[in-house]
Amino acid sequence: MGRPEVVVLDYGAGNIHSAMNALRHVGANVELSRDSKAILNADGLLVPGVGAFGTVMEDLRASGAPRWIGQRIAGNRPVMGICVGHQVFFERGVEHGVQAEGLGEWPGVVEQLDAPMLPHIGWDFVCPPAESDMFEGVANERFYFVHSYAVQKWDFEVGNPKIKPPQVTWAHHGVDFIAAIENGPLWSTQFHPEKSGRAGLQLLRNWVETL
Repeated sequence: MGRPEVVVLDYGAGNIHSAMNALRHVGANVELSRDSKAILNADGLLVPGVGAFGTVMEDLRASGAPRWIGQRIAGNRPVMGICVGHQVFFERGVEHGVQAEGLGEWPGVVEQLDAPMLPHIGWDFVCPPAESDMFEGVANERFYFVHSYAVQKWDFEVGNPKIKPPQVTWAHHGVDFIAAIENGPLWSTQFHPEKSGRAGLQLLRNWVETL
């Protein structure tokens, strides 16, 4: 079996090379692209994100990316978001009193953590569900966070009992916040797996092995 093809979405986000190198290390062929054909045809799409929620959403919309991301998710094609690339899948973000609309895959507001020290920088444990595929083999490991904002409330209802609800992983810094979500073809992490050493590489390997 060949190496899966992963596109890292090129919409102007910084600090992408460590993620690309980590994905190569765990067995993927990796391309940085904003070409719609490459994005739609890849085995996996990684959505990075650095900076302010509103700015990232503006850049995503300017590149046309929300349409391609939505098409992949609707077609059950794997997508993974990291950091602000995780946050944008929620309904909206609020930074310095300014609200910005997100991609709306999940309910929730990205807002400032109520913590004694911000930004939250460093290694922390997370609390994944027992049946998590994302955290297979690394459920008791620490991961590296760099952020001041996160989703702190989760209110998701599935009307059809045959549909599996998203699996939510929590962490704590001043308050509980969502550290990761697994939702069918869509995985995302508030922390940086590409900067989380062996545990982060294993998490990315878990994703690549689903492609």
